[in-house]
Amino acid sequence: MTLTSRRSLFNIVLVVATLAAMVLVYRGLSRYSYDEIRQSLAAISTGHMLAAIGFAALSYFALTFFDYLGLRYAGRPLSYGKAAIASFSGLSIGHNVGVAALSSGAVRYRFYSRYGLSNEEVAKVILFCGATVGIGLVTLAGISLVFLPDLAGRVAGLGVSGSRIAGIVCLLVIAAYLVAAAVVRGTVTVRKWTFDMPSLPLAIGQVAVGTANFVFVAACLHQLIGGDAGFGAVTAAYVVGNLAALVSHVPGGLGVLEATISYVMGGAASIGALIAFRFIYFFLPLPFGLACLFGGEIANRMGNATDREAERPAT
Repeated sequence: MTLTSRRSLFNIVLVVATLAAMVLVYRGLSRYSYDEIRQSLAAISTGHMLAAIGFAALSYFALTFFDYLGLRYAGRPLSYGKAAIASFSGLSIGHNVGVAALSSGAVRYRFYSRYGLSNEEVAKVILFCGATVGIGLVTLAGISLVFLPDLAGRVAGLGVSGSRIAGIVCLLVIAAYLVAAAVVRGTVTVRKWTFDMPSLPLAIGQVAVGTANFVFVAACLHQLIGGDAGFGAVTAAYVVGNLAALVSHVPGGLGVLEATISYVMGGAASIGALIAFRFIYFFLPLPFGLACLFGGEIANRMGNATDREAERPAT
């Protein structure tokens, strides 16, 4: 495929992804009447709304380090600024379009290919980021199951003892991963999958930023739910619910957010909390991510035009 063909294909994918995101935003809000949306959002105080926005921003900040560390894992470290823009653009779009590994991966490829990364190196970054999501989820789920066995156990359908056992297993898996990162060098093969183990500092970084991301997401949701729900209850419900969805192969963790709010609020789920969370965490970052993507495209084309002009022989 020629360079022109690749650019044309990417532009088509970009337009389709943008339209798909807009349609999903409309469909997500069209289920509720204007009065339902207005009254539900009005029930959330300004302070809690601003705090939720702050925690959402911290989550996206934590996510930028997924890429920053992933680039080092791939052996192609870039400045934090370049990694952060690629990460935020990819994830803000991917969270709305769905199938984040593919949609955000396509955006990441667009950024990183400009910086000279090969297809294999971009794939390594995406794999590292995906693994970091799972590591963070398992770590925080393990902590919740061990220290909040009653709450987390009910979400997972386990008793107190079963919850603690499951939590210990989760934490042992993470400990085994860190030990492997410390002692194993070279390529590791698991069934049909072959990958390189990260160094111990990178593995510790995965645990830290992966866990922090889910803590910030849960904190964002906690600010919007209100009532007597404690932060631990919201975190346990959200994280263990996500882990259960992952284990049961529910597409995209379908219904995890709704189930979390319903569980924490005893069935009296707040429409406002649902709408506000989706707006703050998914819809609000989208225009900024699109602006970064289009801005990068414009800057890249202007740079290419300048280079061609400089290379043109003088007459």
